[in-house]
Amino acid sequence: MPQLDRITQDPSVMGGKPCVRGLRVTVGMLVAQVGAGRGIEQLLADYPYLEREDILQALRYAAWRAEEREIILASA
Repeated sequence: MPQLDRITQDPSVMGGKPCVRGLRVTVGMLVAQVGAGRGIEQLLADYPYLEREDILQALRYAAWRAEEREIILASA
């Protein structure tokens, strides 16, 4: 597991979903925003309480979690 000291999970915050520094900003929300084409600079402007490393760690966390299991994709 990579160093992910900014990613927290607390059952009392966002239902236990992985969040950034205990804030109500989930890893899933940040990954979805990046997937929709928003850049890190745009996210930092939209969420001024986040830091660049918060977003980078959220992306690293999501990549690490995706490697844990095989996901079968539908063939094109």
